[in-house]
Amino acid sequence: MTALTLAPTAPRRSALDRDVAMRLAAEEYQRVIRVLRALPEEAWARPTDCTAWDVRQLVAHLLGMAEMAASLPEQLRQMRAAKRAGGLFIDALTAHQVAKHQRRTPQQLTERYAAVAPKAAKARRRTPGFVRSRAMGDPQPVGANTPPEAWTFGYLIDVILTRDPWMHRTELVAAGGLEMELTPQHDGVLVADIAEEWAGRHGQPCTLVLTGPAGGQLSWGTGGPTLELDAVEFCRILSGRGQGEGLLATEVPF
Repeated sequence: MTALTLAPTAPRRSALDRDVAMRLAAEEYQRVIRVLRALPEEAWARPTDCTAWDVRQLVAHLLGMAEMAASLPEQLRQMRAAKRAGGLFIDALTAHQVAKHQRRTPQQLTERYAAVAPKAAKARRRTPGFVRSRAMGDPQPVGANTPPEAWTFGYLIDVILTRDPWMHRTELVAAGGLEMELTPQHDGVLVADIAEEWAGRHGQPCTLVLTGPAGGQLSWGTGGPTLELDAVEFCRILSGRGQGEGLLATEVPF
């Protein structure tokens, strides 16, 4: 039984142990690489659940985010470009990433990502504690129905930059007709962290039964409903990629 806690009003921090977070980050990059190398050629032009992007454009975004994580000068360059473009910052940033790599072939995207990903993992691991503990300058988006909120850089670096490729990996696997690589030691830890955050956000008692290799059972408080569903589908619902009712309408950022 996990103690019930409400979402914090202070800038959100990572709840993951630092070494665990960095192990998950490095492994998730490698799993994305394996998916990219397994995608059939015809899949690169297929649509994804990110309706504005096909597979190639989604991978261009993933590459841009990895480059941003790997290099401070590249991070600053991308941020300047997004601010010049105006509008919602995250939309401008991802649009810039897609445009930057739109001329690359699938093979070029794959090999570039494979080269950059280990550098991104290393740079994230080397980010000092005084940087991770600082609040980001602007409120960050959570979902379509949830107001932006304050995050620390540590929450972005340790949590969001791993959740983002993990969620996009589910989309690439679906578009390519591949099987999702799932293990309790990796995906199960990611999903459990997402579930704990979800419970803190809605603050209601419940029992969650998640099926599949990334699943498990968690309870918060007493007397609440029991929800049972596939672990990956649970995360996709919380990300806005599926319809959720009741407690499952509570959004979690990815």
